[in-house]
Amino acid sequence: MEYMTESTNRSPGHILCCECGVPISPNPANICVACLRSKVDISQGIPKQVSISFCKQCQRYFQPPGTWIQCALESRELLALCLKKIKAPLSKVRLVDAGFVWTEPHSKRLKVKLTIQKEVMNGAILQQVFVVDYVVQSQMCGDCHRVEAKDFWKAVIQVRQKTLHKKTFYYLEQLILKYGMHQNTLRIKEIHDGLDFYYSSKQHAQKMVEFLQCTVPCRYKASQRLISQDIHSNTYNYKSTFSVEIVPICKDNVVCLSSKLAQSLGNMNQICVCIRVTSAIHLIDPNTLQVADVDGSTFWSHPFNSLCHPKQLEEFIVMDCSIVRNIKRSAGAGMISKKHTLGEVWVQKTSEMNTDKQYFCRTHLGHLLNPGDLVLGFDLANCNLNDEHVNKMNSDRVPDVVLIKKSYDRTKRQRRRNWKLKELERERENMDTDDERQYQDFLEDLEEDETIRKNVNIYRDSTIPVESDTDDEGAPRISLAEMLEDLHISQDATGEEARSGFEAADLESKVTDGPGTVAHSCKPSTLGGQGGRIP
Repeated sequence: MEYMTESTNRSPGHILCCECGVPISPNPANICVACLRSKVDISQGIPKQVSISFCKQCQRYFQPPGTWIQCALESRELLALCLKKIKAPLSKVRLVDAGFVWTEPHSKRLKVKLTIQKEVMNGAILQQVFVVDYVVQSQMCGDCHRVEAKDFWKAVIQVRQKTLHKKTFYYLEQLILKYGMHQNTLRIKEIHDGLDFYYSSKQHAQKMVEFLQCTVPCRYKASQRLISQDIHSNTYNYKSTFSVEIVPICKDNVVCLSSKLAQSLGNMNQICVCIRVTSAIHLIDPNTLQVADVDGSTFWSHPFNSLCHPKQLEEFIVMDCSIVRNIKRSAGAGMISKKHTLGEVWVQKTSEMNTDKQYFCRTHLGHLLNPGDLVLGFDLANCNLNDEHVNKMNSDRVPDVVLIKKSYDRTKRQRRRNWKLKELERERENMDTDDERQYQDFLEDLEEDETIRKNVNIYRDSTIPVESDTDDEGAPRISLAEMLEDLHISQDATGEEARSGFEAADLESKVTDGPGTVAHSCKPSTLGGQGGRIP
């Protein structure tokens, strides 16, 4: 009984290591772990230092054989890319775990800690932990190389408008910025009558053309030129050109419609004023307040031109103004504007104040004008109108004066303007001295027209003090509720702000390309990132 009790309480037997004689638990190799590691290195053949290519311009890593991918620091995508660089040697072992070891973001080094297992002598399984050092080498990708060359492009869009004012282009520029349509451009070049957009692919150019067709009335023609060809692989290299022509009508233009077009728009008068240009031309009849929209296809079927040059605007003073309450509408008349008021006014040119010559006209600005106000308009009575549609009209139906907008003190408006707009980065050449005046006209149009403001991102200018929404003269202003804050998110050199959102993330890297590899979780302690700029 005593002998049996002793054998029951005995601990498992130990053997001596055949190399060093240390007592160990029995194993298939009969060797201790220290001696086994000294004899067998299961990480042999796996490189301990690997180079990886990184493009500083576009922040992408090179993935063989020929692709560049976007990866954040210590992300699952970057871990998968690093493991694929040593995919062939890893296929001979069993990958147990993989994770990043923290390094300085600007050290040009990435360290990956690997845990592997492999069967060695007589079926014994040995596990080993080691670190692979990745050296980040700078290499410019093909796309950035073409961008830096500045002469490389596959497609160009030539946007043109045969007019003397750039209001439509300023409006189009804000739409492009709002929807980010400039992000795929190689460069933007401004010339005297339009803009040129250069692209690295035809698909990006076609997307831009579709955007232009949805935002402004226009038409386009496409052409392509053969650059090179390979007769063996039957491949061709073309350069594409898209010529986009915007309708030659701007806001505040006085136009004369053809009799057929005026009749189709609800029997409105042929002499109309363009109140805005968006995806269509918006016209108003100053005699009846009748409004109509002319889209691009209708314009090109029945074209019309502006009767007067913008520099022909003259300043008038309102001598008398009365509101027309009862508007007689003809049969088949179209829609009437609810935002305007029909008025009958007597005006006199400020340049002819020493005379008694006055002009009578009807205007759509009846809700804005009072005796003594200054107003801008066109003097059609003393203007040489060279237009085919006007020549066919009865002279009695052509008004003497067409009033366009009320005049305010421009200097005071500029000084109190507490907002700003963003601009496209573009190359400029042959800049006209009149561009600044035209840009100020566009800013005033934004203040006066709420419909246009809805499509434009307006940013608050913190350098200008906040005042009331209207000044002493009653000039319209943009309220603070319609402005956006121009925010910038910056980060320090260690990228603390960008990392904070990722520290709690449980990232799992799965590499299943090679046989014998398994998927394990990677929980990096710190993630690097880069800050961005929010417009």
